[in-house]
Amino acid sequence: MADAKVIPFDDDRSRGSGGSGGNAAQRPARRRGTGSRRKGSAESAPVREVQPLPVRGTAGGDGDAVTPEPGSPEGADVGVGADAGVGADGGLERRIAGGLAFLRRRLTGDYEVDDFGYDAELTDQVLMSMLRPVYEKYFRVEVKGVENIPAEGGALIVANHSGTLPLDGLMMQVAVHDHHPADRHLRLLAADLVFVLPVVNELARKLGHTLACAEDAERLLAQGELVGVMPEGFKGIGKPFSERYKLQRFGRGGFVSTALRQGVPIIPCSIVGAEEIYPMIGNAKTLARLLGFPYFPLTPTFPWLGPLGAVPLPTKWTIQFGEPIPTDGYPAEAAEDPMLMFNLTDQVREQIQHTLYKLLVQRRSVFF
Repeated sequence: MADAKVIPFDDDRSRGSGGSGGNAAQRPARRRGTGSRRKGSAESAPVREVQPLPVRGTAGGDGDAVTPEPGSPEGADVGVGADAGVGADGGLERRIAGGLAFLRRRLTGDYEVDDFGYDAELTDQVLMSMLRPVYEKYFRVEVKGVENIPAEGGALIVANHSGTLPLDGLMMQVAVHDHHPADRHLRLLAADLVFVLPVVNELARKLGHTLACAEDAERLLAQGELVGVMPEGFKGIGKPFSERYKLQRFGRGGFVSTALRQGVPIIPCSIVGAEEIYPMIGNAKTLARLLGFPYFPLTPTFPWLGPLGAVPLPTKWTIQFGEPIPTDGYPAEAAEDPMLMFNLTDQVREQIQHTLYKLLVQRRSVFF
């Protein structure tokens, strides 16, 4: 199997936007060459005009055959039915051809990834298709304020983190991918643990996730990418259920420094519904240390029900993107000002917390 080609991160070529269906529609019809004609064939015979089939007259008539006139209802019905059948068959054939072409590219290694391992084609056609039923049918996510995300250029989305397992980051990624009018992709910054777990590591790279460090974040933002970060980290997703929707410390404000250096806006994001998918009522710290995990959750169903206890509860989610906080008006040395970073970090945190409280008041039920 050939190796996948690696392209530079600043490559501006569109990925996954083309399809075989559009090219097939514009392909000219084949013409038979003159050398393939034979004597005595139909081409040498006089060509007769093909007449339309006769249509039986209406009841009460003389029963003579009636030829439908062009534009008549009878002719229109026949034409629409034929076109619809051809269109359906053609659409199915194009989908099958597209799927086979996708499989061939994957098997031969004829696809592209960027410097971080992001595979746009696999993400759009496979991974997002796997996450979308969970997003739409299971958690029934409602998205608000997506218009606050810029249509182009770099931006940093800062969100709260919760839920014992980091499903909120994946749902936020689907929300941006499916609802933004410019079809933008969200590149998430993930913890070190994500990239040491087998299988999870590869899937995270394919989805466009990268290590939560300032160097990777600045590089993505400099290339005009949309970057997502959850500053609470393990303190957010590993907090007990009694502290749900209470934001933990946002670290030392490194995300603010990154945004200031690149001059990109900071977009606060509040997620309601993830706190209840795995109500964490305890933490087996000894077992967590033995396994190398930051915590080992104990919920009303896990580990008591075994694998069944790992199924999240079907809560109703709301994801709201707040108004951007601009950073391009600050001088270059502002990124080194600790007081400014503290103030901006506190502003982002307070805006997320205030929106969480507002969404909780508006919520009718955890599950509806």
